[in-house]
Amino acid sequence: MSTLAAAENGEPKEAGKAALLGWVLYDWAAQPFFTLIFTFIFGPYFVARLAASPEVGQAWWTGATAAAGLVIAILSPILGAFADATGPRKPWIALFSVFYVAGSAALWWASPTLETGFLIALGGYVLATIGAEFGIVFTNAMMPDLVGREKMGRLSGIGWGVGYAGGLLALVIMLGLVIPGENGRTMFGLPSLLGFSHDTYAGERFSGPFTAVWYLVFVLPLFLFTPDAPKRAGAREAIRSGLKQLRDTLAGWREHRNAFLYLLASMSYKDALVGVFALGGIVGAAVFGWPIMVVGIFGLIINLVGVFGSFIGGWLDDKLGSRPVIIGGILVLFFATVTIMTLGRDYVFGVIAVPPPPEGGGLFAGVSEKVFLIAGILVGLAVGPLQAASRTLLVSVAPKDKITEFFGLYALTGKATSFLVPMAISATTALSGSFRIGLTPILVFFAIGLVLLLMVKEPLKPARAARSA
Repeated sequence: MSTLAAAENGEPKEAGKAALLGWVLYDWAAQPFFTLIFTFIFGPYFVARLAASPEVGQAWWTGATAAAGLVIAILSPILGAFADATGPRKPWIALFSVFYVAGSAALWWASPTLETGFLIALGGYVLATIGAEFGIVFTNAMMPDLVGREKMGRLSGIGWGVGYAGGLLALVIMLGLVIPGENGRTMFGLPSLLGFSHDTYAGERFSGPFTAVWYLVFVLPLFLFTPDAPKRAGAREAIRSGLKQLRDTLAGWREHRNAFLYLLASMSYKDALVGVFALGGIVGAAVFGWPIMVVGIFGLIINLVGVFGSFIGGWLDDKLGSRPVIIGGILVLFFATVTIMTLGRDYVFGVIAVPPPPEGGGLFAGVSEKVFLIAGILVGLAVGPLQAASRTLLVSVAPKDKITEFFGLYALTGKATSFLVPMAISATTALSGSFRIGLTPILVFFAIGLVLLLMVKEPLKPARAARSA
């Protein structure tokens, strides 16, 4: 069967194991873009090596991110409404897979020796970002057709956990086997498996084609085994009805007040996450002077912890509900952020003096470095469950006949204001003259998100409702 039949109580019949595996493997397939290209390998290479200066590189990289975010913000609710009207999501995933693969593969030609290398990097990055983000919108919208509400938290948590594991494995492969350091050896002390030298930065550029091939291989089960929604309308009719539906939804926000309130809450705490993700690089470089290899190991640890956190978070989601998991995640992230903001080489929590890291003392040898590592582990534990529970809660509060449209709005709220926290951090830092005080907007946005989230009402999942009856 190409679609799922509904059960008598209105919940979908649970899809088979192959169908669920195909859906989960999408997170595994897509995550290396965010791990390798956005965070740990290609992004730092672009800023430090491909651009004329780190400042120029950072400006162009964030500008490209903003440009992709603007496209996503404008089109995601429109395409979401269109997809809800037509039915199937796989054609959209296939379309944006082309963007993802083409953009990622193009990064191989982003060489410092090519005059067009800089522009190729920007164009490929924007194209791949659009493909990755839109792919997530449409795969998220498939979730209600695969399992009932009482199992969505577990499925979402498994997806995030598998995604973290995929990103972790991809990072280990690249750092341990492919990319040589200045000494010509990889993180495992081996010569590059592909014969790359450090001087050409071929290893860093290869992160693009590697990401593309990885995606092509592991996205196949989704197309082969995971059922799609049935066709509902033709393209022309869907355009008219989809846009009308979007207008009606926005105009009738009072009817779906709970869902819109949640979108505002998630917009705030997801904006704060943008700042949290930048903390590792800022503190590692500004306070401890960590080299790239140490930053990479720090990232490996956080991703490994994130795998565990996502699986546990999915289980807690089903047991306690999505909202309590998100609230707990925000509180943990708030504490971790305060911890990171108030440490230095020779003090922690702002007032407790500790010995500075010893010269040649080894990995994370200083007390403050250990505290920073613990704070990073807390971030890894909290982020996965928070993000997994966030998409599960949206499924619970959004109307079922507009689920892709609301995931489009969810993507819109996640991208449209993602510049606010970085902008607020920049302004606060300039006014205060302290990068630590400059990070306080992160806490403000977490607090706003928490207050709004406390006003959101989460419907009881069937299993919990039965226990409460």
